[in-house]
Amino acid sequence: PPHPATAAPARSPPPGGLVFPPNPPDAIARLVNGRLVGDPDATVSTIAPLHRAGIGDLTFLASAKYAALLEASAASVVLIAPDLEDSPGTARARVVVTQPHEALLALLPRFFQPPPRVPGIDPSVRLGRGVRLGRDVTIGAYAVIGAGATIGDRAYVDAHCDIAAGVEVGADTRLFPGVTLYSGTRLGERVIIHAGARIGSDGFGYVFRDGAHAKIPHIGRCIVADDVEIGANTTIDRGSIDDTIIGAGSKIDNLVHLGHNVRVGRLCLIMAQVGVSGSARIEDGCIIAGQAGLGGHISVGAGARIGGQAGVFGDVPAGESWSGYPARPHRTALRAQAALFRLPALLKRLERLLGASSDS
Repeated sequence: PPHPATAAPARSPPPGGLVFPPNPPDAIARLVNGRLVGDPDATVSTIAPLHRAGIGDLTFLASAKYAALLEASAASVVLIAPDLEDSPGTARARVVVTQPHEALLALLPRFFQPPPRVPGIDPSVRLGRGVRLGRDVTIGAYAVIGAGATIGDRAYVDAHCDIAAGVEVGADTRLFPGVTLYSGTRLGERVIIHAGARIGSDGFGYVFRDGAHAKIPHIGRCIVADDVEIGANTTIDRGSIDDTIIGAGSKIDNLVHLGHNVRVGRLCLIMAQVGVSGSARIEDGCIIAGQAGLGGHISVGAGARIGGQAGVFGDVPAGESWSGYPARPHRTALRAQAALFRLPALLKRLERLLGASSDS
């Protein structure tokens, strides 16, 4: 037998107790409206990327630059784009589909089925006076729910969550472990908040008076509409006097900070480490890439796109793409960056000209 140090590693168990039922390729082809080529008996039960897919795995190929990985892959079934259908490879079956990435999204719920949630309240949970619990709720160990809070039907509050007095949590909402909801927070239905997020904390507001920074009391709310997802360790402040509002269907990544009175429209995407200062307005359908910073009291128009690490200090018109620091229209930012990169060569030429002039 091979030495343990050189033996092939065992397949990792499914994460989180997920169940992987077997799937024949003809069923996969029907589900994604694809065309099956090859062995209809090549059953698969897991999904894996090309570089580590093995027997019993489903993988995908959507770009020619990864075709060499398919040739070396031991995957049993591959989702493959039509123009790559004849790429070399040993997969027993191929499902030809126009958009393999999108097809994969359709398949993931079929392959990765979480175990059923069992409603109930752990004995260690602390419930304040007047808490209202909906039907079939699940509340994990050591969660604390303050007086007068409302938990909607089928909501899932995981271990060590802290829900302050008067908070409203909508139906079918999922709070992962360690989420904190301050007073004044209201969550809609089907909201997902990942571990460690802090929602409704005080914003950064002070007035310098009598030689000290006097804190501005925050009495506004933090309102999160239906179908919003908020990433791990993200912080969203409550309003000072106005409300902080996150529009329906918006998705916010990990490690994002939204200041007090910020308003995010519907169906926005805000990536990791974005910071938005107080009272900024982000209209419907905006995309803000990672590490961008937005100043306070500005407006980003509907459908606008902000590039990664951009510094936005003024209003962005609807539908435009801005990038750079300070942010400007993307093409202008690219030209400015290109000009900056040409400076060293121009300086050298100028130094040579000045040197020749002084010699003469």
